[in-house]
Amino acid sequence: MLRSLVRRLTPQSVLDWKKKREFLAIPPLQFNLDNLLPAKDVTLDRIFRNPDADRTWDASLPKLQLFDVPDGTTGGVNPGDRRAVFYLVYHFRPRSLLEIGTHIGASTVHIASALKRLGEAGGAPPAGMVSVDIEDLNDPNQKLWLKYGVKHSPKEMADRIGVGSLVEFVTRPSLDYMASCKRKFDFIFLDGDHIDKTVYQEVSAALNLLSPGGVILLHDYFPNMKPLWSNGVVLPGPVSATERIRREGARARVVPLGELPWPTKCNSNVTSLALLTKEVA
Repeated sequence: MLRSLVRRLTPQSVLDWKKKREFLAIPPLQFNLDNLLPAKDVTLDRIFRNPDADRTWDASLPKLQLFDVPDGTTGGVNPGDRRAVFYLVYHFRPRSLLEIGTHIGASTVHIASALKRLGEAGGAPPAGMVSVDIEDLNDPNQKLWLKYGVKHSPKEMADRIGVGSLVEFVTRPSLDYMASCKRKFDFIFLDGDHIDKTVYQEVSAALNLLSPGGVILLHDYFPNMKPLWSNGVVLPGPVSATERIRREGARARVVPLGELPWPTKCNSNVTSLALLTKEVA
């Protein structure tokens, strides 16, 4: 109670300074980019202007539209970004995928739907995905999904759409889970705590869990820490974290996805999704 009151009365500039000091106090970590997707292998037009992906999306849409989310009020991934995540999974064809940050499950069901479509298309059956969140978003007693205006839990939605068997939900801090995880993943989506110190540590941990040629996708990446939309919002954590990684010598390169061929939010096509890649000499 007292801590909450002190926080409310503390100027934001002081809170930001404290967070920055905590971030810089973290000793430098190791960033092994060996298994990370090279920047030269990213061609956004091939990903988002693919007629086959368009047809697959159109075929998946009737079920995905069962995911009834009040747009703009939940803090979840916006509809345009959900479609982009679907296309990214369809393009890179991962068999195993790790999502950090389940929230209402918006991206979860789109990822799982793309995995299912890949399996139906004659490729190797997907191993599935793990979605990790610090809160139990499927707890039938707390029903956390209701406070976001969503009618069903992430697990219920995955089951309704027919992809429940592909998703393992884990309630645990992301860094704890990744530190003890023995699995490897072809695709890792970091969309949990967007504070710079957490993103910095999550990227290091994610690289250790990545299969050769693997993909790391970031959400809420604001290039040059400038607003992307008319609402003026900027979340500095992912940019601050990746800038430090580069300053410390890792040949990492962030590829913002920029404008998509479809709407995202605030009457624009702009997305805050970005791929973390490696520079190859």
